[in-house]
Amino acid sequence: MALPRVNVPQYELELPSTKEKITYRPFLVKEEKILLLALEEGDDESIARALKQIVHNCTYEKMEIEKLPLFDLEYVFLRVRAKSVGEVAELKLLCEDDGETYADVSIPLEDIEVKFTEGHTPEIKLDDEILVKMRYPTYEMLGMDPGDMTVDKTFELVGKCIDKVFEGEKVHERADFNDKDLSEFLDSLNSKQFKEIQNFFETMPKLSYEVKFKNPKTKKNNKVTLEGLQSFFV
Repeated sequence: MALPRVNVPQYELELPSTKEKITYRPFLVKEEKILLLALEEGDDESIARALKQIVHNCTYEKMEIEKLPLFDLEYVFLRVRAKSVGEVAELKLLCEDDGETYADVSIPLEDIEVKFTEGHTPEIKLDDEILVKMRYPTYEMLGMDPGDMTVDKTFELVGKCIDKVFEGEKVHERADFNDKDLSEFLDSLNSKQFKEIQNFFETMPKLSYEVKFKNPKTKKNNKVTLEGLQSFFV
């Protein structure tokens, strides 16, 4: 006789990038195994692979995980994690007033949102004729540590995230030009124009939460802004 199946609750969230509503569930023992094995291996690639697999499973395999912007993937995982193992993350944060004392801080995961910088846009006007439309990077493009970017990686990332190039009435789709064309196009930009493209990455949406807490030693108030998924599980 087959054993009974435990009912699993379902929840709904809105994807930050598109406002599309998706249904998700908490992760089960099978997903917890995936995460524990990845944490045991300890490398960024294993953890990223586990994170994507868990989100894929817990959204009923209805999302194209490989195409999901980094901040969407992190946001969904955070919501799944909150409903799975607890809606509060316990962290030790360094007190900035003395630079040596750590304080125990509780972070309500449901309060963490994706922050959109005012004025941010994926459409970048380079001159009177040329406009570039960008797409947001995925985990494959950025990796677990977006801050670890060399010059070569930065140029590679820019190339991967250019979706379309508008030249007056003419539209150049990404499929219409090869890597050599793209490299020559980027090399032809002046510093100000390339900075505009870099600004897209610097201001793109990200998980963000401002924490206010007191130094247990000096009793002074501290304020820290946590950004990105890793910040909430240190």
